[in-house]
Parts: sequence; structure tokens; C-alpha cells
Amino acid sequence: MSIWIVFKLLGSLALLMFGMKSMSEALQKMAGPQLRHVLGAMTTNRFTGMLTGMLVTASVQSSTATTVMTVSFVNAGLLTLAQAISVIMGANIGTTLTAWIMSAGMSFDITSAVYPAFFIGIILIYLKKYRYIGDFLFGLSFLLLGLGTLRMTGTEMHLGENQALLNFFASFDPDSFITTLIFLFLGGVMTFCVQSSAAVMAITMILCSSGALPIYQGIALVMGENIGTTVTSNLAAMSANTQARRAALAHMFFNVFGVIWILFVFRPFIDMVCGWVGYDVTMDKGAVETSVFLANSAKLSFVLAAFHTAFNVANTFILIWFIPQIEKFVCWVIKPKKVDEEEDFRLHFITAGFMKTPELSVLEAQKEIQSFSNRMQRMFGMVRELLTLSASSTNKKDNRAGDFNKLFTRIEKYEGISDNMELEIAKYLDSVSDAHLSDDTKAKIRAMLREISELESIGDACYNMARTISRKYNGKEDHFIEKQYDHIHQMMELTEQSLTQMNKLMGGRKESFDVNRSFNIEHEINNYRNQLKSQNITDVNNHEYTYAVGTIYMDLINECEKLADYVVNVVEARMGLR
Repeated sequence: MSIWIVFKLLGSLALLMFGMKSMSEALQKMAGPQLRHVLGAMTTNRFTGMLTGMLVTASVQSSTATTVMTVSFVNAGLLTLAQAISVIMGANIGTTLTAWIMSAGMSFDITSAVYPAFFIGIILIYLKKYRYIGDFLFGLSFLLLGLGTLRMTGTEMHLGENQALLNFFASFDPDSFITTLIFLFLGGVMTFCVQSSAAVMAITMILCSSGALPIYQGIALVMGENIGTTVTSNLAAMSANTQARRAALAHMFFNVFGVIWILFVFRPFIDMVCGWVGYDVTMDKGAVETSVFLANSAKLSFVLAAFHTAFNVANTFILIWFIPQIEKFVCWVIKPKKVDEEEDFRLHFITAGFMKTPELSVLEAQKEIQSFSNRMQRMFGMVRELLTLSASSTNKKDNRAGDFNKLFTRIEKYEGISDNMELEIAKYLDSVSDAHLSDDTKAKIRAMLREISELESIGDACYNMARTISRKYNGKEDHFIEKQYDHIHQMMELTEQSLTQMNKLMGGRKESFDVNRSFNIEHEINNYRNQLKSQNITDVNNHEYTYAVGTIYMDLINECEKLADYVVNVVEARMGLR
């Protein structure tokens, strides 16, 4: 075998993998947001969840993309883990479409047809409006070109006549259960090494259709590939959160369980699939003409695709009735980490290790920003509690004074958390923006960067209020009079309402959000601030309280008004108004 043929083989595999990746990403850009809505809406029970996973995966040609999307929904509370498992089962069926595309590419010479597709694709890319369709055509063309080149290279290599290769496969007893396990292991290792189940499937198709690899060993490789691809996702999910690791484990359990039961009915199941396709398992190379043997062998790529589909459909049909038990099992194996979310800074939805595409990364960032937004409202609730403690604690050495200092320290910690969250989310969005993104996604990233900046400003405003309350509490100034406390509480209640509206928007669909409600609250806060400003001057002149107390009082009122402005900025960024 010449070095040129080896490079041709490796190059065609690289072309196939690149085409698969490009095609999947283009499909996600074309239908990403709509698919997310479908995934959220169509998972009312295990059967619709399974159908949704199947359709979404068949649409985007990536079971990994569907799995990551599903995990994001579980984290956001839009799907239960049980619903997510049903979607992952459907994704396993949907991903078998890839094998059918590849078997068609292996069986027919389609390399000539890809060149017009390349030409049409480049025109569409330059038209900009249809560039994602152009990207999809390029990806599909690269995939088919890679398959065609792989097929021709396999023919050039005369694998079916390579005595060394035939002797290697012949050294394994075809009737031995150990042989099946060896090829099962080889398929898993190969998939794990090349990080692409499509590439291993292509290699298996070449070896089988050339007559070099017997069908039973070839199918054992395909079964190993099913396990190998889940090992990759489990290793990638190790640094992810609890739900991501549970979903990855459920995916592995699904495939491992399927492989175990199929081993008990291995030969009858394969013979049944071969019968469907019309492949003669008993045909011997020496007993028939070469042309008849090769024509029979050419059907092997379809046998592999049919087995892949039949295996996943049968496995889903068995396991779909046991989803609650699978959920209990993965929850028992993977326990949640015992950390105090309030005191511990970590990103919940953005996971560095879990495989994802840029479009799905934006969804994860959106969930993280939603968590950031909720955290800032909790921080403001602590400031309100701090004000109440400062009013009721007259003796700085009593128990309430200890509670005051503990709460102030907690608010300080939250301020540090808000700074860290802004930096980490911004860094993540910056890394995502390096990828080739749709215009819609680029606009979303710009809006998100503005959102996190304004949310961090809300954290600063809360901390400024807490410092002002602490300064007054620890200083020599008199207490606020009852009227001042009433005004501050009323202003804080309006601010709380604006934060509630903001979080309602961050956690829901912006199409159903009434933005005027937020604007009306902000106008009400501005008017109330102006009214209190004028009244404060009058009250100081009437000696109802000192000028120093009036200054601290107005500092708190002004800080609430500033915080409300930041809230409106977040709402405008989310709604795409500025």
C-alpha cells in the first residue's frame, strides 16, 4: 500500500468529518431558535419527547447538539430529567439518518453531482440572504465528496483481495462470542480515538462492502461505535454540572443496555435485518462468480444502516417504558454537589467541558444571565433586610448587631460574585463570538454583553446602598424619623417591582412581555424621587432632622432611582430596543 493511498484515505475521512460538522452547524443556524421552541413545547410526555428528539436530531444532523440543548432546558427547569431522557432516546434514532446518507454515498458514485452543488452553494453564500443554505450545500457536498473519495480509495486498495487483511480477519473465529466482544471493543476504542462515529461507520462500510470484513464483525464494530460516542460525551461532561452528567450517563446507559440485550440475539437479529435488505448471509466468495459476490457485498452498507436504525428503534421501544427507573438510577449514581449557592460562586449553565456548537452556547449564556439577574434581585432583598435591622437595632452590641454585620458581609460577598459573573460570562461570550455565527446570534451576543454590564451595575448600586446604611448605622448620626423610613420602604418596594418585571422578562418569552409596565414603574420612581428631593429640603429647613441625616436619606433614594435606570437598560437590551 503506497503512502499516497494512505493520505488519500485519511484526507477523505477528514473531508467527511468536516462536511458533517459544516452541514450540522448550517442547519442549526437556519433553524436553531425554532428548534429550541419545538424542543420546549413538544415534550409533554415520553412519546412526544422521543419523537421531538428524533425530528430535531434528524433536522440538525447532530445528536450531540440535541443532547446539549436538552440539558440546557433541564437546567433552566423547562424540562424534567425524565423528559430529557425521552428526547435523548429519540436523538439516538434521529442520528441513524446519517448512516443512511453515508450508505447511499457508498453505493452510488455521486462525486460528479457534488460539483454543481458547490457552484450553487458559493452563489448562495455571496448572496448573503441565503448564505446558510449555501453553507449547508457546501457541508453536504464535502460529506458526499469525502464518501465518494473514500469509496474509490477502498476500490483502489483492493481490500477484498488483500491477503494479509483477509488473513487477519480470518484469524478470528466467526462463530465465537469472544470475537464479537473484541470487535465491539475495537469499535468503541476507534470512535473514542477519532471522536467521530461517522468516520468509524464510513471505515466499517468500506471494509464490509469490499468483502474484506464479515458482516457479523462489522456490526460488532457499529455496536462498539454506539458505546464509544457516549464515552466521549461522559468524559466531556465530567467538568459540567450535575444534570449534564446525569443526562450523559442516561445516554450511555441507553446504549450499553442495548448492546447487552442484542448480544443475546446477535445472529438472529442480524439475519433478520439482512433479510429485509436482501443480503445473502450464506453466500461464499469461492462458490459464486466475483461479480455476483461483489453485488451482494455492495448491499452491506445498507445492512449496516438498517441495523443501526433497527437497533436504536428496538432499544427505544424497550426502554421508553422504564424512563422513571432510569431517572432514579442516574440520580442515585450521580449525587448533587453539596454547595451553598448563595455563598459559592460558580457558573451553573455554562460548562467548559461539554461539547456544544456556537448557537447552543448562546442559549447556555442566556440561562446564566437569567441566573445572574435572579441573584441581583436576591441581593436587593438583603439590602432591604439590612435597612430593617439597622432600624430595629439600637444597641450595637446586641444579637441584632451581629446579624447586621453578618448580613453586610454577605452583601459584600454578593458584590464580588456579581463582578466575577460579569467577567466570566463576558469571557465566554467573547470565545463564542470568535466562531462563524448568524447575524441574529451576533446581535444576541451584543445584547447579552450589555445586559451583564447593567446587571453588574445593579450589584454595585445594591452594595452602595448597603455601605450607606452601614455608615449611618456605625456613625454618630441620628436615626431616620418614621416618615423617612416609610418613604425609603416605599421607594424600595417600587424598585423591587421593577426587578420582578425584569426577571419575568429574563425567564420568559419577550414576545409576551409588556415592556410598558417596566417603563411606567421607572417613571413612577423618577417622579417619586423628585417629590422626595423637594420635600427633603423643606424638612431640613423645618428642622425635622439634620442636614447630615437628610444627605444619607437622599443617597439611598437616589441609589434606588439609579438602580431602576439600570433595570430599564437591561429590559431594553433584552427586548432589542436600543
